[in-house]
Amino acid sequence: MMRADRWLLPDGIEEVLPPEARQIEVLRRHLLDLLDHWGYDMVIPPALEYLDSLLTGTGKDLDLRTFKVTDQLSGRMMGLSADTTPQVARIDAHSLAPEGVSRLAYCRTVFHAKAPSLLASRTPTQIGAELYGEAGVAADVEIISLMVAMINKAGIKQIHLDLGHVGVFRALADKAGISAEQQAELFALLKLKCASDLDAWADRELNDPSLCEAFKLLTRLQGDRKLLDESIARLAQLVPETSAELQHIQQVTDQLAMRFPRTPFYFDLTELRGYDYHTGLVFAAYVPGYGDAIAQGGRYDETGAVFGRARPATGFSADLKVLSRFGSVAADTKQTVVAPGNDDPQLWAKVQQLREQGYRVLVQLNAETIPADQTLQLLDGQWQLVEA
Repeated sequence: MMRADRWLLPDGIEEVLPPEARQIEVLRRHLLDLLDHWGYDMVIPPALEYLDSLLTGTGKDLDLRTFKVTDQLSGRMMGLSADTTPQVARIDAHSLAPEGVSRLAYCRTVFHAKAPSLLASRTPTQIGAELYGEAGVAADVEIISLMVAMINKAGIKQIHLDLGHVGVFRALADKAGISAEQQAELFALLKLKCASDLDAWADRELNDPSLCEAFKLLTRLQGDRKLLDESIARLAQLVPETSAELQHIQQVTDQLAMRFPRTPFYFDLTELRGYDYHTGLVFAAYVPGYGDAIAQGGRYDETGAVFGRARPATGFSADLKVLSRFGSVAADTKQTVVAPGNDDPQLWAKVQQLREQGYRVLVQLNAETIPADQTLQLLDGQWQLVEA
């Protein structure tokens, strides 16, 4: 490596410098307080653990994003955590194993071997919350409400919510009995969201007219609440097995609309993000002018089964650095005081007193020049604050 290259960071990995770092830290404290006020207990999972625990039940997407290393002590493969959620699921199922509802929160750096998008960092500061032990509408409403509250606490007011439900597609796929190969082909088409290609697939692969119409209708379930209401009744009529999931998303939306009447909602039942992982409602928050979600989550029931304790589960996460970028929470302005380099015990006591009172006190080294609001000067035998 050339000497000039030694200071370069890998693509997608960034350092945070003053004053941005201070602003992010202030926001972190505000958001952790919010999570605590909602009753979510803080956990700190390890950054590194065995792969067979780290990737259990998460699907291939997370596997591709995980840095892998060999444990020199055991010879087993380990991974740097690329997503905190599976680790918190392990904590709930095994380490804590509480009875009833469990609410857990976290904030830590995760590591991506490959960024999930062009806009994403490979070392996001992931902050989020997980709710275990409740499968009903109330749990989904609580976790989405908490996500919106956290975004608002960050000073981001203009957002819109996207809602989907992978259970609707699962019900249709089970009813149609489509193969894994057919599902893979359909996934590729749904990502492109081309209605004509999806119609052609349904005409070619499905013999049942009701199922064919249902799949064609599913591909068009993208839009506002009016469109959703108009289409859901017909879809439930064509395939009654989808009724429970469709009613669930309607009930969740009704309660969220009551709590956040000024927040626009967009529905996309073709959104199959994390299909191998999520089991029900999926959701994301977006801001104008940014192509990625600033926060997202969903239901992932039964993930804890591999740790010996199957539990209903839902949660969300966000990158703290992204929230800081779009938010308006500013670091508190502190009075900066400069103290002279002096061995006087009274000066030391005064400096400590001011720091405890919230002042930012810098002691001069070798008569350095420091911008300050006030200085400490010895007046009439006492160390006193003087305007700079």
